[in-house]
Amino acid sequence: MSMWAKRLLPVLILLLIVPGCGENSKSIQNLAYVTAIGLDYKDGRFISYAQVLNFNDVAKTEQTDIGRNVPVWIGHGEGRTVNESLTSIYPTAQLRMYWGHVKAILCTERLLKQIDVLSHVYDAINRYREVRYNINVYSTRELLPIILSQKSVLYFSPLDTLLDSPDQTFIQNSVIPPQYEYRLISELNESGQTAMLPSISITNGRWTEDTKKKTLLVIDGVTFFFKQKFKTWLSVEQLEGLKWMKKETKRAIINIPYNRNPSATLVIIKPRHKIQTIVEDDRVRYTIQVKARGYVDELITDMSIQKMEQQAAEVLKEQIMTTYGHGLARQTDVLNLNYKLYKSKPDVWKRMDRAGKLKLEKDTIKDIQVKIRLVHTGKYKGTVHK
Repeated sequence: MSMWAKRLLPVLILLLIVPGCGENSKSIQNLAYVTAIGLDYKDGRFISYAQVLNFNDVAKTEQTDIGRNVPVWIGHGEGRTVNESLTSIYPTAQLRMYWGHVKAILCTERLLKQIDVLSHVYDAINRYREVRYNINVYSTRELLPIILSQKSVLYFSPLDTLLDSPDQTFIQNSVIPPQYEYRLISELNESGQTAMLPSISITNGRWTEDTKKKTLLVIDGVTFFFKQKFKTWLSVEQLEGLKWMKKETKRAIINIPYNRNPSATLVIIKPRHKIQTIVEDDRVRYTIQVKARGYVDELITDMSIQKMEQQAAEVLKEQIMTTYGHGLARQTDVLNLNYKLYKSKPDVWKRMDRAGKLKLEKDTIKDIQVKIRLVHTGKYKGTVHK
């Protein structure tokens, strides 16, 4: 036997011994890709929904027919546990379900109000190796199948809706920041932090296809939790001041002056804030400082830049106080003021928490200082003057 044959023989033997993977492999177009999960809870049973898309319908190729109505399939299951409800979808799925492309988890408010149920949800989902941590999470008051069946504008892929891709609209108009699973888990497990979960619903009439009204998704508020328990829900309108206290905020629009006929419209960019704690007489108060840049988007009445900056600062201050007031009425720390004390002085926080002295009061916020600097007035200078 030649030297070459001697070297090749072990390789041939291994190829004969090692079994091929063809038996367990599946073509990517023959899998049911789960892209979103909806979870509900009623009468002691979990109700689950799986939004399923076909690979060929969402793949972006030169042959993709833009504007074609992409169908959305929704599987439905029930069970005593989260896992049992999800796996009950398998017998009727016809194809193998793949969970590695899940981009959103949607929970009903009814489920979130159940004590200890939330921990069961995340234990079941995160133990499964295919599901990732960097997925969007939402609460909702709507029926889950209606949310999961919503289409994007221009009939783009369902993956281009607010449910799966919230970043694009948030960058343009930062109202409520997207929430990701890994961050929600961190907030829920942090004793001093108020966890926030965006609430999603459906709006009708703001968009039309020709003259036909179309329903589309919209973020309508936030569900709040403290110490892993449901606290309250507040609408977007009640949370106008929240964006000035979130480092994720990119760009937001305001009218000046506050609550009067607008004299100008400004765009505020990347606000930054600091919270200072003041512990006195066995109680805690806070001073808030906010700094931001901005520019003039529309000028209705002649006004100096200095006056616009002053009025913009007043708007931000009023919005922060109004949002705090809505949380105060429900004893929910929506601005996460007490979390600052928890991080800077954990021993003091623990002592005051045990004594029940972290209750929010009307004067818990001692002062709010806002500084706005307008960097330009847009392409059209108009009558703006220094």
